[in-house]
Amino acid sequence: MFSSKLRLAVLTALGVLAIAGNSQAQEIQSAPAMKSWQQGLHRTDLVRGDLGTADREVIQVRVDFDPGVASPRHAHPGVEVAYVISGTFEYQLEGRAPVTLKAGDSLLIPAGVEHVAKNIGQDSGSELATYVVKKAEPLLILKE
Repeated sequence: MFSSKLRLAVLTALGVLAIAGNSQAQEIQSAPAMKSWQQGLHRTDLVRGDLGTADREVIQVRVDFDPGVASPRHAHPGVEVAYVISGTFEYQLEGRAPVTLKAGDSLLIPAGVEHVAKNIGQDSGSELATYVVKKAEPLLILKE
């Protein structure tokens, strides 16, 4: 029913699609798995205390990042001081150029400023985050 030219064209097209699909499948399988921040970030609460005012408290946490893992874009309802315990991090604060910090470096992140922290080193990295925030508000506000 089909002409031999049409049959050849259809078979050729199917062959090309099969090869392309196989090639894409191999690329997907060989690509390194990206680690999600939900699996690659580990938070340890250290201190939480009243600052002696009716609406402020201090919270201190240790955040451990697996290599290559970035926090989601977020903000806090108060000031954060990030101190790098180990590793190398890139911090991207809204409206500013990215900054790279290594062990012993610290950074002040103003209240409400959206930011991302990423472990750009080859090994796990840790930061000590100290927050002076409004009481009764979520510590972390995820942004898109």
